Amino acid sequence: MVKHLLSVQDFSKEEISDILAKATHFKKQRSKGILSNELKGKTIALIFEKPSTRTRVSFETGIHELGGNPLFLSAQELQLSRGETIVDTAKTLSRYVHGLVARVTSHDYLTELSKHSTVPVINALSPLEHPCQTLADLLTIREKKGKLKGLEVAWIGDGNNVCNSLMLGCSLMDANFYAACPRGYAPPADILEQARKNAKTSGGKIEITNNPNEAVTSSDVIYTDVFASMGQEKEREKRMRDFKGFQVNSKLLARAKKDVIFMHCLPAHRGEEVTNDVIDGPSSVVFDQAENRLHAQKAVLVHLLSP
Repeated sequence: MVKHLLSVQDFSKEEISDILAKATHFKKQRSKGILSNELKGKTIALIFEKPSTRTRVSFETGIHELGGNPLFLSAQELQLSRGETIVDTAKTLSRYVHGLVARVTSHDYLTELSKHSTVPVINALSPLEHPCQTLADLLTIREKKGKLKGLEVAWIGDGNNVCNSLMLGCSLMDANFYAACPRGYAPPADILEQARKNAKTSGGKIEITNNPNEAVTSSDVIYTDVFASMGQEKEREKRMRDFKGFQVNSKLLARAKKDVIFMHCLPAHRGEEVTNDVIDGPSSVVFDQAENRLHAQKAVLVHLLSP
């Protein structure tokens, strides 16, 4: 059976630990100028319906450094734009390439693609989850804190795709997760239920609140994202009103532990969800986090395509 990565939940705690170990190895090797050939002779198609900086560049670079061939396909270049079905697209591309990386406007599209693909499908962002981002985040937290178990991770803002994946990742890896979201913006009930089920097994905590001050108390990590994501531009004015008081600033940061780290998946809207003094300050690890997308995704590719 072909294994896909559509959700963080598709990987077990042991698999995530293995991926983080692989990512650390690839990072050390790259720092020494040593590349590997785990994907030699393999072509991976990158299907992107949404704009991208970090995801596209890190995947293309990672595939190349592993000896593979990245094949970028924008939505407009595929026959999908002219009415070909996802089923036919999945079956056809599976005959040509060894893996599919998809950044999509609908999670159902991703699910349908995986159902009919005979090669691994990797979620490079959907409206529901962003598992590759979370694997890089867990790698970053472990690098900075030396562990994941028992850490306090606070999410401030929208219960969006990044929040969903991070919550699942923390619940699987024994970290405690606290999300402060405005009313009406909490994570989906089914994902929250799954995270709490994971946490019950691991002994961790999952808490949702509407109070940012409450969420960051004793935090080891504070994480935020834009208030209006791609595709939500029409909601921007309403969201700016609804998210008033949810900005991560120095005052909020001071409520956490002294050695707290600040994280953001980027791109950031400076002055909205985070102030310049925080994102550019000594607590910020956002560019280490961005770099780790490369190493974590290389580990995912090897895990799925060259087990």
